[in-house]
Amino acid sequence: MNSPAGTEVLICERLRKFGYSQERHIRLYGEEFHLISNPFPDGNGFAVEGIEHTSGMPRTMRIPLSLVETLRRELALRESSEIAALIHPNAA
Repeated sequence: MNSPAGTEVLICERLRKFGYSQERHIRLYGEEFHLISNPFPDGNGFAVEGIEHTSGMPRTMRIPLSLVETLRRELALRESSEIAALIHPNAA
């Protein structure tokens, strides 16, 4: 079973694969940003820091919670599948 900290690390890795990573350009909430950080835990969700394209000002943006919740469900499903395989190794 993953610890909460382990789950956060896995979610951050997946978010980076989705393009929320340092030195990337993204469009989020209708605005364009140059990301200056990788994802990090922020309250109940995750965030990234970036420079807003139009103003040049730094901002912390929350990653859409729907994406974070989807990743949490995927990790929980994968974990339960792994546990089931350990309990019933010959089940197909």
